[in-house]
Amino acid sequence: MGATNGGLIMLKEMENRLPPSEQKIAQYILENPEESISLTALALGEKSQTSSAAVIRLCKSLGLSGFQELKIRVAGDLQERSRNEYHDIEPNEGFQTIINKVTANTIQTLKETGDILSEKCLEEAVRVVSHAKSCIFFGVGASYLAAKDAEQKFLRINKNVYSFSDIHQAATVIANKGPEDVVIGISFSGNTEEVVKLLQLAKEKSIPTISITKYGSSKVNNLADIQLYTSAAKEAMMRSGATSSRIAQLHVIDILFMSLASAEYEETVKHLEETREAISFIKRNQ
Repeated sequence: MGATNGGLIMLKEMENRLPPSEQKIAQYILENPEESISLTALALGEKSQTSSAAVIRLCKSLGLSGFQELKIRVAGDLQERSRNEYHDIEPNEGFQTIINKVTANTIQTLKETGDILSEKCLEEAVRVVSHAKSCIFFGVGASYLAAKDAEQKFLRINKNVYSFSDIHQAATVIANKGPEDVVIGISFSGNTEEVVKLLQLAKEKSIPTISITKYGSSKVNNLADIQLYTSAAKEAMMRSGATSSRIAQLHVIDILFMSLASAEYEETVKHLEETREAISFIKRNQ
């Protein structure tokens, strides 16, 4: 079964990037979500002063299979609406309140990321990474933390992995790669120029590419062969991009790693046991 949430997130993020007729439908659903999930495509087209064809086009723009999937996702969002808000901290709040707010925000970020992550794209990403001779993860700033985390994880299961935050170092490595490798660009905004340039270079070398960005059209995911999306929720004032984006990106890395580990289960177990034994050997001989 596919995801049953994330419809409102998708609509909010894409609203201002849609053609006029699709934008009108998105706005109508966002303003009238309860009513919209009970309508047919024809009725929604009439209500939004567009057409049923525009409703279907909107679903395609969102990357959904059809209007039924959009309604299911919006209905799922409505069931959890009371928990779908991010909470900012206030001056001189108690520590327990801050603990509760930060925890709730983190849980929401993880859940929204899971809601919008495409199973099909994840499957394609696992296939490419599984067969790649080498994997190059690249990110700038907080996104580099996710790239480094990926390197640490995939090295443990005997994958040839690099992580970079320096564009010149990354370009030097990419220059000697080809179709049997893969470049993974990480950018919360999807418009980080260094990531864009490296994906363009990868394209020139016919290297498969994967993007990890917030949901919606962007320079990075428009270049990538495979798109993995994270939550695009609005930040509370005190929640810097380095907070929510980092959590969401690490979540996607974990999902990618676990999916690959499951697909290559016997080999993964073997490599992890060898890794643990190597660390134990080092500790015994210190």
